[in-house]
Amino acid sequence: MSTHRKRLSRRRVLGGSAIAVAAAGAAGVAGFVSSASAAAFGYADDGKNYVVTTGASLVFKVSKATGDLTSLVYKGKEYEGYGGRHSHVESGLGTATVTVKQSGSTILVKAVHGPLTQWYAARSGQDNVYLWTDKADASFTATRFLVRLKPGVFPGGGSDSWIEASDKVIEAGDVWRRADGTTHSKHYSGKRVIDYDYIGFKGSNSALWMVRSNHEKASGGPFYRSLLRHSNDLGAGLYEILHYNQAQTEPERFGLQGPYVLAFTGGAAPASSLLHGNLDTSWVDGLGITGWVGKKGRGKVAGVGLKGMSSAHPYTVGFANADAQYWAKAASGTGAFSCPGMLPGTYRLTVYKGELAVHRTTVKVTAGATTALNSLSISGDPSTAKVLWRLGDWDGTPSEFKNAALMTYAHPSDARAAKWTGNVTIGSGDAASFPAYMWKAVNDGVRVYFKLTAQQASAARTLRIGVTDAFAGGRPRVTVNGWTSAVPVAPAQPSTRSLTTGSYRGNNHTFTYTIPASALAADNVLTLNIVSGSSGETFLSPGTSFDCIDLLA
Repeated sequence: MSTHRKRLSRRRVLGGSAIAVAAAGAAGVAGFVSSASAAAFGYADDGKNYVVTTGASLVFKVSKATGDLTSLVYKGKEYEGYGGRHSHVESGLGTATVTVKQSGSTILVKAVHGPLTQWYAARSGQDNVYLWTDKADASFTATRFLVRLKPGVFPGGGSDSWIEASDKVIEAGDVWRRADGTTHSKHYSGKRVIDYDYIGFKGSNSALWMVRSNHEKASGGPFYRSLLRHSNDLGAGLYEILHYNQAQTEPERFGLQGPYVLAFTGGAAPASSLLHGNLDTSWVDGLGITGWVGKKGRGKVAGVGLKGMSSAHPYTVGFANADAQYWAKAASGTGAFSCPGMLPGTYRLTVYKGELAVHRTTVKVTAGATTALNSLSISGDPSTAKVLWRLGDWDGTPSEFKNAALMTYAHPSDARAAKWTGNVTIGSGDAASFPAYMWKAVNDGVRVYFKLTAQQASAARTLRIGVTDAFAGGRPRVTVNGWTSAVPVAPAQPSTRSLTTGSYRGNNHTFTYTIPASALAADNVLTLNIVSGSSGETFLSPGTSFDCIDLLA
């Protein structure tokens, strides 16, 4: 294309700014749109990128060759890129067919590579980039968008920040130990999906946030933990993770996911109107984004309440099928819940006490309608059983046990962790002395001492051990005094690391053991040993995380 034709193209797309752009010449176009903090809304082609000027303080570029996001200039300052790489979906598409169009006050960039399409949108006068990811199959192993940021543009620090120049790698190339014994990793952001609406970095006069989508096509449910952000001496990253194999409990879902929003501010949190529960997406309806379903094509589920709740725990109502997932927090006291914006279909409804599934049913969602549910009576809470003693609580988490809170943002070897040993005596000890995790090569053989009356010891008793996850097939085999149980069958659990990467979340499972009366006495010793057909060293040996242990009456 000749220089004259290029200039004509720029006049068409930049409107009022075309004269200034033409005067700048072909070599000056990129500099013009990058340095202007309040240039006219529009887009240009600099030869390698589509350059989008938002009409506010943000100018961004999308590579015409790869579909990567190659520049984020906010108030004249470049934020994007580190290590010679740019921001991208997955690990980068490599090559893509990239197109751009303007529809009124929206500019839409589309990047297609085989079964994956990435969309970027700008709205006039906003310092936001709206993103969608449409993935048709599993030819890419993950579904994520990673924003790569230059070193030093935001202050680092925290458990998801490390120093490559001095910290030492202690596991799999992505867990680091500092000289003070603290551990750091991109895995250690310490939040479940349900816990956050946005994540980001804040500087002295600017902030950048990744506002998550509703995750309807993601996997793992409301309690899934994954990468959110990281920073080191080489740069920083923000993530929107939609499917990731690490500690994953569900099959991957496919289809259009979004919008999620990359939002710049002068330092404040992102506007509440950007959050996925508040975002007005009516402007998306006419853009032609493949797979987009607007408000009219969605339905709602509303429940009167839950019966049989415990006041000590939060409750969540989850909805899932092969195509989509949603969740709603139940109101304390009544358990009332409402879940709008759902795709039509039949869903498995699961009531969670904490993170433990305590009730299940099915519900059908119809477009344009509300499915009203009467009060649901919780039918599967193991806490309702009468017990002789209980260690911990049935809530689907190890939160009552030693080191549990630390493990969502640190490695088990962290200097801040208490010793992983933890024998306890029922009646004089408590759950806080019992280790949240056990590994075959670290703290095998933890003991629980308990007393029984003559009457209690005269009959067989059922011992229950609830676990939240396991690594390498680790599961508890028990010995009571001189009696040892059979080796239990290993339940299905995630096949990747979890206990060392900030997650105790797997498939909650309860092991039951029938202890014969002949094994019981007035003074008893319960010993837990981890068994597995696999092996490993220290914290990568077979292990498990505990939810609750009790002896039924």
